[in-house]
Amino acid sequence: MPTSLLVAAFVSLASVAAAPPSDWLVDASTFRAEATLAEDASSITLTNGLLRRTIRLTPNAATIAFDNLMTDAAELRSVRPEAMVTIDGTAYPVGGLDGQTVHNFLRPESISQLTAIDGAFEYIGQRIGRTKERLAWKPRTQWLSRPVTWPPPGVSLDLDFRADDRGPAGVTVTVHYELFDSIPLLAKWISVTNGGASPITLDAFRSELLAWVEPASLVGGSALDFATYPRSIHVESEYAFGGSMEAGTSAPGVRWIDDPLYATQVHYDRHTPCLLECGPTVGPGVTIAPGDRFESPRVFELLYDSTDRERRGLAQRRMYRTIAPWVQENPLIFHVGSSEPAAVRAAIDQAAEVGFELLIMTFGSGFDIERSDAAYRTQLKELADYAHAKGVALGGYSLLASRSIDAANDVVNPATGKPGGFAVFGNSPCLGSPWGERYFETLRAAFESTGLDVLEHDGSYPGDVCASTEHPGHRGLADSQWRQWTTIANFYRWCRARGIYLNVPDWYYLAGANKCAMGYRETNWSLPRADQEIIERQNIFDGTWSKTPSMGWMFVPLMQYHGGGPAATIEPLDEHRDHYRRRLDNLLSAGVQACFRGPRLYDTDATRDLVRERVAWFKANRRILESDIVHGRRPDGRDIDWFVHVDPEAREAMLIVHNPTGSLVKRDLRVNLALAGIGESARVAGDSAPEIEVIVDPSGHLLVPITVPAGDMAWYKVQAKR
Repeated sequence: MPTSLLVAAFVSLASVAAAPPSDWLVDASTFRAEATLAEDASSITLTNGLLRRTIRLTPNAATIAFDNLMTDAAELRSVRPEAMVTIDGTAYPVGGLDGQTVHNFLRPESISQLTAIDGAFEYIGQRIGRTKERLAWKPRTQWLSRPVTWPPPGVSLDLDFRADDRGPAGVTVTVHYELFDSIPLLAKWISVTNGGASPITLDAFRSELLAWVEPASLVGGSALDFATYPRSIHVESEYAFGGSMEAGTSAPGVRWIDDPLYATQVHYDRHTPCLLECGPTVGPGVTIAPGDRFESPRVFELLYDSTDRERRGLAQRRMYRTIAPWVQENPLIFHVGSSEPAAVRAAIDQAAEVGFELLIMTFGSGFDIERSDAAYRTQLKELADYAHAKGVALGGYSLLASRSIDAANDVVNPATGKPGGFAVFGNSPCLGSPWGERYFETLRAAFESTGLDVLEHDGSYPGDVCASTEHPGHRGLADSQWRQWTTIANFYRWCRARGIYLNVPDWYYLAGANKCAMGYRETNWSLPRADQEIIERQNIFDGTWSKTPSMGWMFVPLMQYHGGGPAATIEPLDEHRDHYRRRLDNLLSAGVQACFRGPRLYDTDATRDLVRERVAWFKANRRILESDIVHGRRPDGRDIDWFVHVDPEAREAMLIVHNPTGSLVKRDLRVNLALAGIGESARVAGDSAPEIEVIVDPSGHLLVPITVPAGDMAWYKVQAKR
């Protein structure tokens, strides 16, 4: 192989081994994305100093290296097509190289021996540019505690492919990449353009195929056994649904499967799940007319630099802040129990009085966004105008999927030809049915005519297929899932472009949703109040491993919820002010908002003053309280529990300590501030403690002297010494 081609394909070992100059989680300012075409045009490289993806361009285009520059690891072991498309019943590789004999690794000198895959779409050209916004976003800046850049800066690369004489005439497949600044994150998707004279059907596609290094070397066992070993990559797709509230459990567009080419793997039955495949499992089954273009959902690939749970969680949280920055909009939320105008106006007045920022007419309140008569729309507009005059956003609750409409509009079971017996929620309306089309038309009209700001969209589309051939929104079973997902995703994007806040208890962040549940069992809010306090902090501690504080809501039953009687609820509020304060402290100290559900936020002047004072403290410290959490001791009711917020850009942190015991706790607490950018010495000041200077040890830890009264919370702000 000529030296020039070898150099173009693989950067020198000295360059590969060079460690990043700084910890990107603390200071990522030097990591800038670039795309570089080799002098001989044989390859192109995407890199930002944290990862590097090298794509060979001859004799066809294919990824020949995917390197983790943070760990000096070559993550790709085998070459595959850049994508796969099935058009009119025939599957076509898009790019790719053939001839690799051993799939454990790829030697640089073997590259020249690889050949184009027979019948594959052929590389015809490329374009390098900058990242573009994938959806329009109208930010609610009053709910953002830090500046946000949208779209995230970085570099883009488009590779064009066309079929040979045996393939569909006039069809072009473009493989798109975006590599972002300051984070080891790459996006990939495809588009299919029909430049021919006849319609084509895109039966299926795979926008990514990566033969990744296996997470473990097991001779036996199942995919579940492999799942206990951490992978070096987190992959997430916009194509997500399933009624889940966690990444990975609602990922029908991302799969780790057996690699049929990997004959030399250790696993005896060759069932190592080490081939990444991204694309729908059903369809899309869409027809692309001449001159039209299909675009797939984006897949996001985040490389990890460690197996440490905290670092991996911080990386994932940084990813969401980068590619879905609307999740950082974090208003204080009041769920009012009645939608009667007098009750809503009183709730707006109370919210404004204590500093709450968003009011939702909750489930069971009587709010009905599907009601379209002019008098009701006028009533809602008057309430929205009243709320806006008070500086409060207003909206309400709507249930989508987990209900039945009727036999003509529900999803149809492919096995029976009738509704029922297979849907995620038992029965569910089809979003492509006449009812589904009217529903979304009604929602858009309601927001446009009333000025409402908020939708809590429960039971969002869970991924049900539909075998109906009568619904206007899809042709049949093959395109039913794709069309329904497109409907819900387009609606959420529409909301995002208009600044409509979205509470959605499903993993729709990448499609535009602001917030999902942090993760809790609803019936736990019927437990005695003292038990709720500890469980609430456990839920927050556990949920913030993968979510930023602003991504997940919690729940506070001001009035009875799922039973429990007086022992479970806070009403009358004045009689339970101590508990009410602890609930506010639990949530606001973590930067987590809850659905405070009830008829009112206060019932006496003393209760009003309590809520107003705690909200004012939160707003005064909003940026650091909404910063990422480094986990300390999980709540268990036996001793103090604690965590620390870190903000490396501001070079500060805030330690939050809760004491559930009946005795005052006074001790020195060793806190890890390595990810806060503090430096060698710091200033520490608490709520009632004088400021002191402390030394940070070489590992990034410092001792903070804490004093926490029984049943109370204490906080300590830590700042770099100026």
